[in-house]
Amino acid sequence: MGGSVVSEPFVIESHKGPYKVRFQLGVEASDLTLASLTGGDANSRAHYIVDARLEDLYQKELSDVIGGDSILTIKATEGAKSLDKFSRYVEQLVAAGVRRGDCLIAIGGGITQDITCFLAATMLRGLDWHFVPTTLLAQADSCIGSKSSINVGSAKNILGTFTPPKTVLIAASFLETLDERDVRSGIGEMLKVHAIEGSEAYDQIAGDYGKLLEDREVLLHYINRSLLIKKKMIEKDEFDKGPRQVMNYGHTFGHAIEAATNFGIPHGIAVTIGMDMANYFSAAIGRSTNEEFVRMHPVLRKNYRGYEDTPVPEESFFSAILKDKKNTKNGVGMILPDADGKVEKVLHAPDEDFKSVCRKYLAEVRLS
Repeated sequence: MGGSVVSEPFVIESHKGPYKVRFQLGVEASDLTLASLTGGDANSRAHYIVDARLEDLYQKELSDVIGGDSILTIKATEGAKSLDKFSRYVEQLVAAGVRRGDCLIAIGGGITQDITCFLAATMLRGLDWHFVPTTLLAQADSCIGSKSSINVGSAKNILGTFTPPKTVLIAASFLETLDERDVRSGIGEMLKVHAIEGSEAYDQIAGDYGKLLEDREVLLHYINRSLLIKKKMIEKDEFDKGPRQVMNYGHTFGHAIEAATNFGIPHGIAVTIGMDMANYFSAAIGRSTNEEFVRMHPVLRKNYRGYEDTPVPEESFFSAILKDKKNTKNGVGMILPDADGKVEKVLHAPDEDFKSVCRKYLAEVRLS
């Protein structure tokens, strides 16, 4: 099963050279060796960084990793990627004998990815790393693009680097153990990237929304399609200086909702609410139209169902908004759609009008 391919591999061009994304239906212990990940070119020693939940779920597949001589197990919560946790990670890798020329292999979702990427960028002035994403959010979005971010205090994703992996291996079988909440979190980012591609692309995935939850082949198709859309964007603007910033659609509001709820809402679902909120805000200030909001709202509402009435403390929400990395001295930076569905970065003062629209959305509109 491990060698069965679900999609053709493709290559991402990055500032550190090309890296390949490969797809498989299943995964076996032998697929996770450094030699297998690199196609036989393994002249260094591997140190594994693994989401602790996977050790119980995939004992057979991870048997060689768990039994190896260097494994750092992470409880993949948002707090695990706080700067104050990194002393332990570094000390454990040093105790395991990490040296220049070694590499790190991340097996897990976005939190494990962020931790591994940040370590690889900074330890010993740089180590190679490889990624085996195991969540839909990571497989369909974060596994490509080079970015990593960690938290410092209450500032989310405030430290980070652009350090691409050397290889990415996407094994569809890891999705089998995800609950619906995690699947919908991944779908949130998939809806986002298709909306950025254009109204037609969004309407296509929206039309297949029910199948994404029920038909694995349809889901795998849209994973591949999501990555190929993102590939175009990151190869055009790897360092997030211009065109790529639209990939933050839904994230200004989404990150603030995450922070205000103490991460009680999964990232991709918070982004789904954030997209809906961005659409509503854009219509409210006359940049977009209510018709555009109404076009996208039903499927976004389906994807964040169960969280529509989760309390979002106002003070914490606006405090988080003001810390967003996209902000400038001229206002809050948001990615908003226009009347044709095209998204662009817009600045808006965090004034009373801004707050009033946000309050109305959170208190009334998201429930409708």
